[in-house]
Amino acid sequence: MAENASTELKMFVFFCLLLIQFSVSEIIFEERFEDGWRSRWVKSDWKSSEGKAGSFKHTAGKWAGDPDDKGIQTSNDAKHFAISAKIPEFSNKNRTLVFQYSIKFEQEIECGGGYMKLLSGFVNQKKFGGDTPYSIMFGPDLCGTDTKKLHVIVSYQGQNYPLKKDLQCETDKLTHFYTFILRPDATYSVLVDNRERDSGSMYTDWDILPPQKIKDVKAKKPANWDDREYIEDPNSVKPEGYDSIPAEIPDPKAKEPDSWDEDEDGIWKRPKIPNPAYKGPWKRKKIKNPNYKGKWKTPWIDNPEFEDDPNLYVLKPIKYVGIEVWQVKGGSVFDNILICDDPEYAKQVVDEVFANREIEKEGFEEAEKIRKAQEEEEAQRAREEGERRRKERGYDRHDRHRDRYRKDEL
Repeated sequence: MAENASTELKMFVFFCLLLIQFSVSEIIFEERFEDGWRSRWVKSDWKSSEGKAGSFKHTAGKWAGDPDDKGIQTSNDAKHFAISAKIPEFSNKNRTLVFQYSIKFEQEIECGGGYMKLLSGFVNQKKFGGDTPYSIMFGPDLCGTDTKKLHVIVSYQGQNYPLKKDLQCETDKLTHFYTFILRPDATYSVLVDNRERDSGSMYTDWDILPPQKIKDVKAKKPANWDDREYIEDPNSVKPEGYDSIPAEIPDPKAKEPDSWDEDEDGIWKRPKIPNPAYKGPWKRKKIKNPNYKGKWKTPWIDNPEFEDDPNLYVLKPIKYVGIEVWQVKGGSVFDNILICDDPEYAKQVVDEVFANREIEKEGFEEAEKIRKAQEEEEAQRAREEGERRRKERGYDRHDRHRDRYRKDEL
């Protein structure tokens, strides 16, 4: 009975902790682009006067796991797109920041961005554009076959710092989720479709602060440092008569040719072959060096220029979220935007949307079949038209030649 009571108490405490965890987590902003989304988002006039501003349309795209799950899609070619939403002011001080969204590149984008931004301070949303300061820029950027970058740029004291690592984004035409998690210990994780793509620390993966440790350039290898892993065996002794073993010996299988004439050819001698008993110049055997200390490495020391900032991870209070991209070909669907402090909830959102993943794949494959069939049909028509024109040109040449021949006869 006592054991049962103890188990029940442990379970009660466990569930209480879970309730506490869920009660303190907060969803700052979540946008699924359902009815009323236009009241939350402001399309910028940036580039409008130049005729370079693109527009968004509310759609689930050409193929979707759920046709009712709509996002906003860039709908023009060779345009700038800028739109933003104001969110409840949020500070990540002593809290985890989770920034997540989904994007689907339905188009052959050729060159363009698919990233999003978190912004601080006052933003004139009607003028929001490429020059507007931001706190985080996160997401994919594609251009040709070479650039497939996944940006993670953070702002610190008014300057933007890109992640030093070269992260790659997805390039197919299906929906993908991008998640950035920043923790109070200045560690981070980047997830793609709920799988960790990379992780690390702001101290090492951005050139924001000087490094905490540097190599001691004044250090020198100690004179007594033995870095020979193997040494000659001092107890190794050369076998008696080793140096008298010849490198070559007469071939015992060789026979004097029947046609050999000593008067004309001289005394016949057996040709020489390598001596299997000859092992080359004698060398002492190698043994493990008992004094081996390993390869000497320059030691690391504290960097005198490093000054810690315990608030390195703290962004200016976030007030807006925005999309600001330029694309050669429009057609990207942004959706499922989430800003919160609970990575587990973010994972649940991805799982929920991806419950229809196979339906989306099937829709894409069917659309690809139709597209390829249309391309083949157009190509066939072009071939037939080309053949018709070639025949017409050949017929015309034949007629002109025949007419000239008749005139010559007359």
